[in-house]
Amino acid sequence: MEQTWYVAMVWIGLALVASVISIRTAISVALVEICVGVIGGNYLGLDPKVEWISFLAGFGAILLTFLAGAEIEPEILRKYGKESIGIGVLSFLLPFLGAMAYAYYVAHWTADAAKICGIALSTTSVAVVYAVMVQTGLNKAELGKIILAACFVTDLGTVLALGILFANYNIWLVLFALITTVVLVITPRFAGWFFEVFKNHVSEPEIKLLFFILFGLGWLATHANSEAVLPAYLLGIIVAGLFQKYREMVRHLRTATFALLTPFYFLKAGTIVSIPAIWTGLGLILVLLAVKVAAKFIGVYPLTSVFRFSRKIGMYTTLLMSTGLTFGSISALFGYSRGIITQEQYTILVTVVIGSAVIPTLIAQWFFEPEHQDLNGEWQK
Repeated sequence: MEQTWYVAMVWIGLALVASVISIRTAISVALVEICVGVIGGNYLGLDPKVEWISFLAGFGAILLTFLAGAEIEPEILRKYGKESIGIGVLSFLLPFLGAMAYAYYVAHWTADAAKICGIALSTTSVAVVYAVMVQTGLNKAELGKIILAACFVTDLGTVLALGILFANYNIWLVLFALITTVVLVITPRFAGWFFEVFKNHVSEPEIKLLFFILFGLGWLATHANSEAVLPAYLLGIIVAGLFQKYREMVRHLRTATFALLTPFYFLKAGTIVSIPAIWTGLGLILVLLAVKVAAKFIGVYPLTSVFRFSRKIGMYTTLLMSTGLTFGSISALFGYSRGIITQEQYTILVTVVIGSAVIPTLIAQWFFEPEHQDLNGEWQK
């Protein structure tokens, strides 16, 4: 028991260090936690295979995915459906196909490892994009909401691909699909009634209800050899409208998630990264990063012209859609934990994901950040 408390102290201490660094540098805390985890795994002897840490990390990933889905604004999808869905679909599809093809035909990865590569590099980082939106004030403007909606569409493609390509097609998959569908249909109305009856209690029964549903769907997903983040993301999208009414409850849930659970997930993701493998695979890392960004530009930038975005805003949108972090690391960790990719391949993918979180974001903010008139709806030609 004494050893457990020591391990807990070390992990939460590193999470504290990451939070302080993130605040002082204005860099996404998820990115800092992964980097701190790399140091912990390579130089401090952190063991990512401790069972209770794996549970907390997995639960953190599920809640993070759920909250990402719940951030979407249904009215924006209705008003700007063509823009957000068009950009989101191509932002997922072309990088997925391009990275998968390169990994399989050029890097000679196995077929399943190439699929993980394609999925991990198809993502757009909601965490990074949302932080940029808040910093620039675009989260309150229609342009920012369109970009965020497109991010959600891209990541929906990612979680669907992860769930479909690696599921066991048996009775468990049928049960998983049927029960998930039923839960998604009845949850908004039932949860709305439940939240109204039991709101404003210190024991937070609303949050416990959500945990119960997420645990149940996660259990079914694992039996179907799928990933628990898939039903979590879909459930988040379904209850997004409801969450706008209960913002205090959402704030409590978000606080618990980011303060305790997601640090274990991102730290664990970093501990598996091998620094020697980064140096030996540096060439492939740079190529895969170029493949991801190039595929995003081929898919997204022409569409911004079709939808009459100005040239500057088109570049800004494309660069932000080129970022990756949360779902990319989730996909890579899924592949590693299931034995689909090796530790070296995992290291390569996570390094590419981190690079895509940093480089496109810095270029977008330094050279293409929207001006004041863009916040007032004057971002189209």
